[in-house]
Amino acid sequence: MSNELLINVTKQECRVALLEGGQVVEFYIERKGDASFVGNIYKGRVVKVLKGMQACFIDIGLDKAAFLYVDDIRGGIKELYPFLEGDEETEFISKLDFKDASIEELVQQGQEILVQVAKDPIGTKGARVTSRITLPGRYVVLMPGMEHIGVSRKIEDEEKRKQLKELATKIKPTGFGLIMRTVSEDASEEEIKRDIDFLLLLWDNIQKKKDKVHAPSLIHSEFDLVLRSLRDFMNQNVDRLIIDNYNEWIRLKEFAQIYFPRIADKIELFEGDEPIFDAFGVEVDLDRSLERKVWLKSGGYIVIDQTEAMTVIDVNTGKFVGKENLEDTILRTNLEAVKEIAYQIRLRNLGGIILIDFIDMEKDENKQKVINAMAEAMKKDRAKTTIYNITDLGIVQMTRKRTRESLEHILCDSCPYCEGKGRVKSAKTVAYEVLRKLKFMTLQEGTEITVILNPQVADLLTDEERDSLEEIENSKKIRITIKKDSSLHRENYSIYKNPPSIE
Repeated sequence: MSNELLINVTKQECRVALLEGGQVVEFYIERKGDASFVGNIYKGRVVKVLKGMQACFIDIGLDKAAFLYVDDIRGGIKELYPFLEGDEETEFISKLDFKDASIEELVQQGQEILVQVAKDPIGTKGARVTSRITLPGRYVVLMPGMEHIGVSRKIEDEEKRKQLKELATKIKPTGFGLIMRTVSEDASEEEIKRDIDFLLLLWDNIQKKKDKVHAPSLIHSEFDLVLRSLRDFMNQNVDRLIIDNYNEWIRLKEFAQIYFPRIADKIELFEGDEPIFDAFGVEVDLDRSLERKVWLKSGGYIVIDQTEAMTVIDVNTGKFVGKENLEDTILRTNLEAVKEIAYQIRLRNLGGIILIDFIDMEKDENKQKVINAMAEAMKKDRAKTTIYNITDLGIVQMTRKRTRESLEHILCDSCPYCEGKGRVKSAKTVAYEVLRKLKFMTLQEGTEITVILNPQVADLLTDEERDSLEEIENSKKIRITIKKDSSLHRENYSIYKNPPSIE
């Protein structure tokens, strides 16, 4: 089956789903007024130096001060580890200035400094920033002030790696480092040069703006989710990008024709009668990704619990009893669970420490089979992961790079009905779901619609999203009435045509 990148754009949010063989493997969402800060460049001011932590807080104009660790000043190269080869890492870091300098030698309170957001604010933590700026293009990453050349580790062909490194050496601008991204493998020299020219112009504009403003100020905004999706996901493995918004389709086509002409023909406008995510079965996968228990085809199941410090995944045989001996039944369940766990980690964007409690196995060879299967299953993941050997208790410990909130934390709030012990969809998520359904309902002119909702969702629709309701009413020539029912769970609602009278 083909691989597709689906983009759903509405007035309220942009949602992106990457499908491999018809199954959603990655999901991204950017809501109005709630966009990611990763990649943004700020002129910040040092507000506090923490000698004991070898870090400092930087005011970049956000609600919470950003956190700058000493290594992100001395090196700032951790974000680029996936691109570097073995000993290159050590060699590169050893060449950087201030290798042994302490935080108090590098920055002082009140100092203005140019920084780039590496991780979004998560929970109570402010953004993580670095002073080593990187500018990602489609084919290369440009690194001002770093004399280094690297090739993406995902390019495994040694001959191709050598060719790309030679090309990078030939075209690298003086005073800049250059990393060849995975998609550069199939790019021409002309395309790569065009990418570098664009990034050099961008850097020149950043430098000019930096000298004209005082901290804290935003100097450069990363592309929005629509353009980032085109730049970062449209590689040789993705057959087409399908978007359901005409204006954004035009913008994507124009952007691609200027900077990435080779993929412009892969961009399609979705004109189906039902919502794009429904047509491709994405909504079903997203709903499943919010469930605590996930069933396996054999009858076994996994349970996923997220805490502040880590994620714990438990594997159970469930209804699966097998046909052979107990050890074989356990091994088969564990191996089946491996595939589902790898899929759920990627889809839910689980990060940090992850503990997987597999069913206990007696044979060491079976334990190794599970570890090997887990490592193989995680190869497609774009995030950096480290998997440790299975313990005597049958637990696999792994870490996965965390750069943004998990899917559950983005789409859900702590449940007010169980005092935070569970999760429910946020009022915004439910309100937008109602708006999508109203927009795609087949209705005759003059039809009267009544929507009965939880008061929180109803208030959101009649206040912040009143314009969206009126837009649907005017386009379909119908009348929509919103009614509150305090007895309704936040996720539940009813939509009636010519509804019965309600007390």
